[in-house]
Amino acid sequence: MISILVTQFVVLWAVIDPIGSVPVYLSQTQHLSAKQRKLVALKAVAIATLVLLFFLIVGQLLLEAMQIPLSAFQVAGGLVLLIFALTMIFGESKPEQEQKMSEEMSHSELADLAVYPLAIPSIASPGAMMAIVMLTDNSRYSILDQSITAGVMLVVLLITLGLLLGATFIQKVIGNVGAAIISRVMGLILAAVAVNNLLMGIKDFYF
Repeated sequence: MISILVTQFVVLWAVIDPIGSVPVYLSQTQHLSAKQRKLVALKAVAIATLVLLFFLIVGQLLLEAMQIPLSAFQVAGGLVLLIFALTMIFGESKPEQEQKMSEEMSHSELADLAVYPLAIPSIASPGAMMAIVMLTDNSRYSILDQSITAGVMLVVLLITLGLLLGATFIQKVIGNVGAAIISRVMGLILAAVAVNNLLMGIKDFYF
């Protein structure tokens, strides 16, 4: 049982990638106040949790009903991730005017920021959605097994929330310039991950 729990934790840690979400969070919230950053982090993790729970419960049934192979879902997710990665690499830094406007952002606008790109596709990535579907395969795992998987997933998401809330301290240390540099470097890495997802999806689809 312990070995199964460790295996599931490692798999979910890799696909959710809590540490990898920190640079995305910093790059997207560097113009917000500390209170707004905290709100975005809480909403992003909450939304990602709901999305992953949805795929845990009905993801397999939904994909089978729509006759969508997991490989096609992986390719679509890779495309979305690649587009976002390119905006991180080539996007312009935040001007002072935008920083002033951000102070007046409404809760709905902060929620939009929490949904994309933080909750999806950074935390609840296509890989995470696929992993949840595979780890809770109805034909192989009982309700108890699936409940344990859900518990492991929630632990990883709580760790993700902790890292995001602690990222405010990192922001103070490295400043806006450091955050911009991290954003572009991580954008390049994210682009490589996205292309890998694309290629693996295409390979699985045809072969």
